[in-house]
Amino acid sequence: MTDVTALRTRVAHALPFYYGWMILGNGVAVSLSTRTVMAVATLSVFVVPMTQSLGWSVGMFSGAVSLGGLVAVFVSPIVGRWLDKYGAGVILGAGSFATGALAIGLAFVTHPLAFYFLYVPGRMIFTGPMEMGLPTAVSNWFIRRRPMGLAVDHIAKGAGLAIVPWAMQLIITGFDWRTAWITLGVLTFALGVIPSLLLVARRPEDMGLEPDPVPAREESGGNEGDAARRRESAGTLAEINFTLGQALRTRAFWILAAFSGAGMMVQAGVSLHQVSHYINQGIDPRLAAMSASTFALAQMPASLFWAALARKAPIRVLMMGASFVVALAAAGTVMSDWILPEIISAAGVGFGVGGLHLLIRLVWADYYGRQNLGTIRGVTMSVQVGGQALGPVIAGFMFDYFDSYQIPFTFFAVSVFLAGILALAAKPPRAPVEAMPKEPAGVGG
Repeated sequence: MTDVTALRTRVAHALPFYYGWMILGNGVAVSLSTRTVMAVATLSVFVVPMTQSLGWSVGMFSGAVSLGGLVAVFVSPIVGRWLDKYGAGVILGAGSFATGALAIGLAFVTHPLAFYFLYVPGRMIFTGPMEMGLPTAVSNWFIRRRPMGLAVDHIAKGAGLAIVPWAMQLIITGFDWRTAWITLGVLTFALGVIPSLLLVARRPEDMGLEPDPVPAREESGGNEGDAARRRESAGTLAEINFTLGQALRTRAFWILAAFSGAGMMVQAGVSLHQVSHYINQGIDPRLAAMSASTFALAQMPASLFWAALARKAPIRVLMMGASFVVALAAAGTVMSDWILPEIISAAGVGFGVGGLHLLIRLVWADYYGRQNLGTIRGVTMSVQVGGQALGPVIAGFMFDYFDSYQIPFTFFAVSVFLAGILALAAKPPRAPVEAMPKEPAGVGG
């Protein structure tokens, strides 16, 4: 046992609460620092000051985002294997260190090639290691309360993406954009590196702990048979572990991969172009911009809503429900030409997308277990990132051809509706061992 592992174990046994909450707390810190640095929302406040200061075109500036996402498609499977081998702590700590260094480097760029050299790997870290590492850490430490843990993770991400760009805009206004990049780097070093390396263990079993144990008050209530059934329900999912090869041979894997790609294609396509659509519909740009804020804010309560249902109903049914909400709201977006329908449609899309984000992360852990979760998610993340990259491009080319967003938004509504129907066919795969306990209500159906 290494000194760091021994220190974690002593801390874990001395705490009056489950150590998994420390893992989740570290995730919140990373979401308020590293996870926001290379996000599009943060970069958006740098577009005007950097392009005007350096004389760059907006198109050239924006290309770094797409290239970083493309690199992540190929890197994600490798990162997934590292997550299973080394644990999320190493990945998050190393990713935070690299992100902090890249952010400080961006404060000194003067040439487009230098900007691409620094931002593209930073964007790759955001899209790959950060987007996989944090949910994987939560999923490895929580089983019974995994939906709520993932909901908290998603809310922390949303809070970071709301707070950090605003704070950086204040720094840019008061000082300059170079100071803002340095501030982001220092913030990342402070909150993302040391805590991740010291606190985050791969799985509770590595520290001699039970995964997400049933609280003592629940154990003591009722008779011995009731307590045994509660323990069985809490630990069932942890025992169902697939290798990547075994997962690839299940029908659910391919259905879920297709669902992830289609769902995220619609999410990215609608979110990027909705403001432009409303402006084209004749809505005042200041009011049209409210759709972006409404879309983002609606995802936060949505995470709690879908998490509350995730252990009470089959996940595939909830995935279908979230898809139908997005489809209905996207169809409403097509017809919105004044402020009230705009806000309702944007809130609907955000509410459904919040469910998609949560349920997609949850279903892989529940269906295929924790042992090889990083490896499995690494492969499927490539499909998901690919869908996110395609959505904006599809909408953009359709708009150029039809001179309207009604066709691409209708296409998105139909696509996510069909994806929801497809999700209903994603029944939990048979366990790769012969005798397994009956699946919990929140997984099957």
